[in-house]
Amino acid sequence: MAALGDQSEEQAMAAQPKPQNRPISNIVIVVAMQTEALPIVNRFQLTEDPDTPFPQGVPWVRYQGTYKDLNISLIWPGKDPTLGVDSVGTISSALVTYAAIQALQPDLIINAGTAGGFKAKGASIGDVFIVSDCAFHDRRIPIPVSVVLFL
Repeated sequence: MAALGDQSEEQAMAAQPKPQNRPISNIVIVVAMQTEALPIVNRFQLTEDPDTPFPQGVPWVRYQGTYKDLNISLIWPGKDPTLGVDSVGTISSALVTYAAIQALQPDLIINAGTAGGFKAKGASIGDVFIVSDCAFHDRRIPIPVSVVLFL
């Protein structure tokens, strides 16, 4: 295990910070598209934050509110200023998620969406996935020629 140097796997695991047992009070929900955001915004009666904690000039949108003593922030990357379409994709998602973590210090992060790319694997809208690990998977989805010609 060259990546661990001289440490055994047990030593490396022991060196990991232990999770804190504290109540969850600050939740950040990250979605990719406005159509995914609005049902959640409406359900929890969230309002758009006019004093965004994000850098000036980014299209990122934050909705906030309180539900049963939980502070909820819903974040979506906004629309591309040039094309006017939702800013979806791994880079946009990573940037807005990192910025939300830094600015809001959440106790819990929920990534919500339609998971449309997993329909072939048997996933459906409304399915819930609980994950214990995370991996970066940057896949490319071909854009149909008709869309490219439209641009």
